[in-house]
Amino acid sequence: MNTLQNYRARFPILARTTYMISNSLGAMPGEVAGSLAEYATAWATRGVRAWDERWWTLGREVAGHVGAIIGAPAGSVAMADNVSTAHAIVLSTLPPPGPRDTIVCTAADFPSVIYQLRAQQGLGFRLRIVEAEDDFTVQESRVVDAIDERTALVAVSHVLFRSSFAIDPRPIIERAHAVGAPVMLDCYQSAGIVPIDVTALGVDFATGGCLKWLCGGPGNAFLYARPDVLARVRPRFTGWFSHPEPFAFDIDEFDPPPDARRLQNGTPAIPAYYAALPGLKIVREIGIARIRAVSQSLTTALLAEVDRRGFASVAPRDPARLSGTVAVDVPDAAGVARTLNARDFVVDYRPGVGIRLSPHFYNTLDEVTAIMDEISRIVGSSRTP
Repeated sequence: MNTLQNYRARFPILARTTYMISNSLGAMPGEVAGSLAEYATAWATRGVRAWDERWWTLGREVAGHVGAIIGAPAGSVAMADNVSTAHAIVLSTLPPPGPRDTIVCTAADFPSVIYQLRAQQGLGFRLRIVEAEDDFTVQESRVVDAIDERTALVAVSHVLFRSSFAIDPRPIIERAHAVGAPVMLDCYQSAGIVPIDVTALGVDFATGGCLKWLCGGPGNAFLYARPDVLARVRPRFTGWFSHPEPFAFDIDEFDPPPDARRLQNGTPAIPAYYAALPGLKIVREIGIARIRAVSQSLTTALLAEVDRRGFASVAPRDPARLSGTVAVDVPDAAGVARTLNARDFVVDYRPGVGIRLSPHFYNTLDEVTAIMDEISRIVGSSRTP
């Protein structure tokens, strides 16, 4: 039984839909409306004074909540507009290609990541893409074998977006560090649903965002750098928010602040920070361990329903390897997904794996049964002569 049902009333969309796609966009907490109204009031009544009164440090406030969730020390997380921006900041810390000229990633990473890594070939970097398995998982040993003395960066996803397969990053990090290469771990599909401790992992960089399981909406990506790494990196992708005295407006060389402010660049999107705070506070209030327990209960029930109805799924059957999503493959899965959405069963579709169902702490076992019943009805009606 889900013991977190008292939180359901705080998410308005749950009163109108069966919302099962939190790995794509988390449900909005009702408090976000008030938080955004607070932003509007500050702009309307305080104008430019709002910067000194809160806006200037609001990103650090949001980053502090993220850091607490992912096990990051204070001052080691910066916010960014999106993960592509966060990745660009990390890539801008790499020395020009020389003896180390290879970036290692996997074919199961989100395409946007690979697009950006491919773009580095224009600077002289090589890209080594580790193949995925037929079920959209990745063997850590293959990534480990791809890392050598030519590796400039290893960029891998903690949880793979199609299969919800959770890799074990520890052997990858260990191998990379043994040859002197940094690791950038993409936690977008794991932060908020799977316990993460970036300090214990020893990873150099970790990225992610509040859009999905953290229920914080778009425009709220994060970038963590291990404190000793943070102390020595100098991103080339930078801006005035990384200056220790930004209002000095000088153009001379400067020593950036010792904390995550050195990872910042231009003026941030302040409304996004206001939108992120309610969801982050709820996730912290509940705790990731409790969220993970509910998630595993619901995904186990989903897989049992998938098997009972004879559908296919690439979702790992080992609970330790499955994050929060069960992909259900049925005939004309894209069309079934469109019909579900039209009927207020909110899902999405990904080629190769089918309909993604992603229950969160606010979902119920009854909803699991209801959405699987609806899928069966739609599939059955399409088979009727």
